[in-house]
Amino acid sequence: MSVKHGNGQSQKSWRTSAWKWLVPGIGIKRWLVLLFLGVTFLALGVAYWLVDVYREIALPVVFYYITLQFIPRLARAALFGAVGIGAFVVALIQLNRSLLAPFVQPGSEPVVDTVYRHRQRERGPKVVAIGGGTGLSTLLRGLREHTSNISAIVTVADDGGSSGRLRRELGVLPPGDFRSCIAALADSESLTTQLFQYRFSEGKGLDGHSFGNLFIAAMAAVTGSFERALVESSRVLAVRGRILPSTLQNVTLSADLREEVEGRVNRVAGESRITESGGSIERVYLEPGDVRAYPEAIRALLEADLIVLGPGSLYTSIIPNLLVRDIAQAARASRALKIYVCNVATQHGETDHYTAADHVTAMARQVGEGMVDVVLANDRLDVDLTAMPSGVGGIVTPSQPRSARLVTDDLVDVEHPWRHDSRKLAQAVMDVYTQWRGRSGAS
Repeated sequence: MSVKHGNGQSQKSWRTSAWKWLVPGIGIKRWLVLLFLGVTFLALGVAYWLVDVYREIALPVVFYYITLQFIPRLARAALFGAVGIGAFVVALIQLNRSLLAPFVQPGSEPVVDTVYRHRQRERGPKVVAIGGGTGLSTLLRGLREHTSNISAIVTVADDGGSSGRLRRELGVLPPGDFRSCIAALADSESLTTQLFQYRFSEGKGLDGHSFGNLFIAAMAAVTGSFERALVESSRVLAVRGRILPSTLQNVTLSADLREEVEGRVNRVAGESRITESGGSIERVYLEPGDVRAYPEAIRALLEADLIVLGPGSLYTSIIPNLLVRDIAQAARASRALKIYVCNVATQHGETDHYTAADHVTAMARQVGEGMVDVVLANDRLDVDLTAMPSGVGGIVTPSQPRSARLVTDDLVDVEHPWRHDSRKLAQAVMDVYTQWRGRSGAS
């Protein structure tokens, strides 16, 4: 019984996949029609020639049987037509298999499913994701399954770890967050992607560096610019979308921190030092303050259908992008739906005891009102955080913001409950966008 069920499922799956070739917008039917017309005209030409030969030349008696003259003419036409169509279909299928065999991995999905999903993603909404760090790459990994029209705007204020060392020693923009985004949007989790994320754990001068960071830094030297290095690196990994810096200028993220006991305000310079210095964050700012935004980032924001802020560190990953004045103005002026994705858990030294509403209030205090239409927050609060890493606080309470609509859902990664699950998050974001588009009548 199980064998029959398997065969039935296989046949049903084949029929379902075959019909996908006829789905509108997949870009196949027009060429099938043209191919059919070409074969038809070729057949007509051959038929006219054969008729002329048949009428003008005396053929042996055997041709009477070969051409089925003893069968009525309409029956002959139907029989030859059926045989021709069958041969045409079989030849086309086998030809496709032969041509595509070098590019299809064993056990992979049918080609039609790959083409179908590719076309669906191409027609997906134009999404701009703003942030940095692990949170942004988590979102991008899920979004790439829904649309190929993705632009990730990444902060350039990182000055810690491998990125900070390369920034100080080579004078390049910090490549770490860009590397993570490139890997997240890569077409497949291939060996090349794993290589891009590989981090050296030993070796003088190499310890702590990731291969991707070194690759981007080298590409910047070869191409002559950091933005060109991102384009070429994205091409190597067949990235779906674009990764854009918020600015190309060298900036330092600084913060005013208020001491918990004495209440004094201390100024700290450097993104990596902000959460380590202690005290609550009063405000963060860029030095220099008046930096120019990367033009492609502004264009992406103005053309976007959906803008997603976060997830990620509020003060050190998300807000630094919006402190570039033109980025904030473009985001505010855009007609896109603006969703703020609140972190699953709070961060020590940055958002201790913050609720979802507190995140939005802090953002408005830094960059002004009107930046968020919807707040998407996790509502699964019964998670075990006993194995959480240092720096992670408690679960964020999904409280109602004053100036935005609150949407909640189960967004937790079961294996790492202080983080988002990329598939759950992307689906929730797209659901909110679909509902908004339906209500607003946006196309």
